[in-house]
Amino acid sequence: MHQINDLVRQVSSYLTPYQVEKIKQAYSFGARVHEGQHRVSGEPYIYHPLEVAHILADMHMDHQTLIAALLHDVIEDTATAKQEISRKFGKSVAELVDGVSKLTQITFDSVAEAQAQNFRKMLMAMSNDIRVILVKLADRLHNMRTVAVFRPDKRRRIARETLEIYVPIAQRLGLNSIRLELEELGFSSLYPMRHRIMTEQVTKARGHRKEIIDKIRNSLRRRLRQEKIPAQIVGREKHLYGIYQKMRDNGLSFNEVYDVYAFRIIVDTVDVCYRVYGIIWTLWRTHRSTDSNTGNG
Repeated sequence: MHQINDLVRQVSSYLTPYQVEKIKQAYSFGARVHEGQHRVSGEPYIYHPLEVAHILADMHMDHQTLIAALLHDVIEDTATAKQEISRKFGKSVAELVDGVSKLTQITFDSVAEAQAQNFRKMLMAMSNDIRVILVKLADRLHNMRTVAVFRPDKRRRIARETLEIYVPIAQRLGLNSIRLELEELGFSSLYPMRHRIMTEQVTKARGHRKEIIDKIRNSLRRRLRQEKIPAQIVGREKHLYGIYQKMRDNGLSFNEVYDVYAFRIIVDTVDVCYRVYGIIWTLWRTHRSTDSNTGNG
């Protein structure tokens, strides 16, 4: 479990001493106003905003965002007013905290309504300050990391909301690492049995699949070198939730969908991109033709 000293060490690498001191003051203030409050796990409540701040510090967010992370629940869960936050930490921080509080207070009568209205609300908040969204996403990520403490029905509700609302927002913002972790945690919480079975299947297949990805990447690299085309090539296996979605949406078995790989080839210009596309098409057309002639198609 992180402590304030861990956060201080983390942010001291890129923030000024003055900014670090303001973060320490925010932690002390948050710990004081949350005193006596505990999470369902029994931990003092201040541990949650501290973890949220750590997630954002990993992203090298500015000190105002980190202060807002430490204080993101004080308006909703304590007697603290927005004006007091503004006096102590500035108007920008107060607006961030208030924005996160308003998003937290949204309630919905149905999942469909939640998707539509929450997206609109999120986008409206984004137009004012995208940092509100980042704090809320970090808040949801830590809640998902600790969701096991809730009873099953609440755990499933939170997981479904995460997959249907927060994952698409993280994807839209290009926060790939947060999106993937939210997907993994949401999938395992909403469908624990399916997640366990698919994890076992992927684990069994992973060694062979990794060899295939390396083989394809090396083949691409050799051919592009022959053509004197500098490029960055990245290959990956599909992530577990992506595999599950394709199986569910298309009625496929695990073996049918898992033989899908993603490769990203980054080149300098659009013209070179089209050249690479032609090279890939020719390369694998040749491979398919050779395989069929040798009976390995």
